[in-house]
Amino acid sequence: MRKKVVIVGAGPCGLLLAHYLLRRNDRYQIEIYDRLSDPRTLLASQTRSFPITLSHRGKNALAKIDGLLEAVASQGSNIQGSVLRQPKGKRRFIRLTRDILVVDRHRLVNNLLSHLTQKYDSSQLNIYFNYQCTQVDVKAKQVKFQKNGEAAEITVACDLLIGADGARSAVRTCFLNTHLFDLQQTYFTDDYKSLYFPSLKNEETGIGLEPSCVHTWQSETSTRLLMVPLADGTCCGTLIFARNNHEVLSLTTTTQVREFFDRNFPAASHLIPDTEIEDFLQRPIARVLTIRCNRYHNDDWVLIIGDAAHAVSPSMGQGCNAALEDVVIFDSLLDEYEDNFAKALPEFTNRRVADAQALWELSETAFPPSKALFAEFLFRRSFARIMHKILPQWFPLLPFDLVRDSNLSYSEVLKLNAGWVSKVKKAKGLLKV
Repeated sequence: MRKKVVIVGAGPCGLLLAHYLLRRNDRYQIEIYDRLSDPRTLLASQTRSFPITLSHRGKNALAKIDGLLEAVASQGSNIQGSVLRQPKGKRRFIRLTRDILVVDRHRLVNNLLSHLTQKYDSSQLNIYFNYQCTQVDVKAKQVKFQKNGEAAEITVACDLLIGADGARSAVRTCFLNTHLFDLQQTYFTDDYKSLYFPSLKNEETGIGLEPSCVHTWQSETSTRLLMVPLADGTCCGTLIFARNNHEVLSLTTTTQVREFFDRNFPAASHLIPDTEIEDFLQRPIARVLTIRCNRYHNDDWVLIIGDAAHAVSPSMGQGCNAALEDVVIFDSLLDEYEDNFAKALPEFTNRRVADAQALWELSETAFPPSKALFAEFLFRRSFARIMHKILPQWFPLLPFDLVRDSNLSYSEVLKLNAGWVSKVKKAKGLLKV
C-alpha cells in the first residue's frame, strides 16, 4: 500500500524530492502544495526570478533523474570562469577548474514541473497551487491549507509531511515550543537590489562582457555588483551593499542612479539602459533571511529540508546546491532504512546539521569586508591554487573553490579553512576577542 507524502513548497527542492520519491518502486503517493500560482502560467518577466548557479552538488542531484539535467542545461549557460573588477578598473580573471551551470530559477522550476507531470498521473501525483499552509497538527498527523481568496480551510492527513517551503517556512512553526528545538533567524548583513542587462554588449561602443563568466565589481565603499549571463543573451544579478550604506539608500532619482553606476561601476554602467535605471529605482531593497536549526525532524512525521532548514546568504552560490543535496541524502537514508521514517528522519538530522551550519559559517564570511582583506583574499586564492597542485595535503584551496569543485562536505571545507574564516569573522565583528 502506498504511503501518502505531503510536500509543502513547489520550489526546486520540493519538486526534486517528488521525483526521487515517485521513482521508489511505486511506494508513495505525493501531494504538493504551494502558496504561489502555477509558474507554468506565468511569463518569466512576471516572476521574481533570479539566476541559480549549479555546481557539481546540484548537477549530480539532477543527473540521477533521467533526462532532467540535460533539459535544464539546454536552457542554461555554462560558466567557465569569473572576472573580478576592483576599484580603479583593475581586472582579474579566475578560471574555474569545473564548469558551473547557471539557469534562471523560473526555468529550473518549470523543467522540474514538466518532467513530473509528464511522467506521473493523478493516481500518484497531485499539485495544488495558491494554497497556504495554515496549521500543522503533529499528534493527529494532519495539516491544514487555505486557498488564496477563500475563507474555508481543508484538512489533509498523510504518512509524512515535508516542509520545503523556504526560509519563512510555515511547516517549521510546528517545531517551535517542542523539546530542545533551537532556531536562529538572522538577516544577512548586506542588502541587495536586482539588476538586469538586456544584452551583454553595448552595440554603440562594441564593448561587452564575456558570456561564459560570472562578473563581479567591487567599489571603493565595498559595494559589490554581481552579474551572471543567461542562455538568452541577457544578464541578471544583484547590487550588494551594507545595510547602512547611505550612498545607495539616498538614491531617489534616475539621474542619481545613473551617476552612481558611472562613478562606481563604469564598465557596467554603459550596459544599463535608461528603462532599467527607472526600474532599478522602483525595486524594493531585498533582505536575505538566514536560518540555523539544531533539528530538522519532528517525531517520525515531519521533516524540513532546503531553505526551511538551513537558509544561507547567496554569497557562496550554494543555497540551491545544498537544498538539492538534501534530497540525495534523504533518498539514500530511505534506502538504508528501507523507507522506515522513524529511523530515516532523525538520521537525516544527525548527518545534515553539522554540514548545514558549516555552510552558514562559510557563507557569512565569503566576502572580506575591507579592501586590504579582499586583496589578501585574492592573493591567498591564487597562491593556494598553485601550491595545492604541488602539496595538496599542506595547501588546501579556499572555500569558494572547495565547495564548488570538490566532493568534501561543508564541514570538512570549514575545518580546512578555519583560520581564514576566523580572520574574516573578526574583521566583520562576528567573532568575540
